[in-house]
Amino acid sequence: MTAAPHDMSAPVVLITGASRGIGAATARRAAAAGYRVAVNYRRDEAAAWGVVDAVRRAGAQAVAIQGDVSDEADVRRIFEGVDLAFGRLTALVNNAGVLETQARVDGTDAERLQRILATNVIGSFLCAREAIRRMSTRYGGSGGAIVNVSSAASRLGAAGEYVDYAASKGAIDTMTIGLAQEVAGEGIRVNAVRPAFIYTEMHASGGEPGRVDRIKTGLPMRRGGQPEEVANAIVWLLSDEASYATGTFVEMAGGK
Repeated sequence: MTAAPHDMSAPVVLITGASRGIGAATARRAAAAGYRVAVNYRRDEAAAWGVVDAVRRAGAQAVAIQGDVSDEADVRRIFEGVDLAFGRLTALVNNAGVLETQARVDGTDAERLQRILATNVIGSFLCAREAIRRMSTRYGGSGGAIVNVSSAASRLGAAGEYVDYAASKGAIDTMTIGLAQEVAGEGIRVNAVRPAFIYTEMHASGGEPGRVDRIKTGLPMRRGGQPEEVANAIVWLLSDEASYATGTFVEMAGGK
């Protein structure tokens, strides 16, 4: 089902960090499923509007909204932008995340840790807060769904590379479980996907653009994953097809 260009009854999804990678793929997949799509981005305006154009070509409504999820004022402004563009929010995908250059724990410092936790953990909490205030029946909403983008690193530890990033995703796992229980009676489902070894630009941020190709032969499936494969799982978790699923995780790591 694809929403008509001006279908004001179509569900509304906000995807944070949606200018590239899994976020961009999720925006395109959500558009194909009939959502009106708010594409959040931090810096790359041109890429974000490229995603918006792709969504519009699919026959759905879309808007790009700049904002850094680690900044509380920006988070409020992002959600107010969705309110103005589309009305009441239906779904949130907490996808925005950052990665620092590969390092051992004994090579980290407080500034690095604060950058990672500010976006990956605090940003996800702040966005969830604003979504709940719009979707929860406690606030007059009609319910909705949240999908957090965690990582298989939360299980695997990412030793020698990204223990700090893995720890931030461990926090997201715990948040998913607790928040799901907290708002289950208010019409909101909260689930997560745990991708890993996906072909995205994030690996370049860690200093190794070819990381997936280096690792893939050691995976049970012997290949890396595509952003679209993760996006399919995210949009399924948002949908009514997953109506009895909350506090759950979909593993997207090739069997690792």
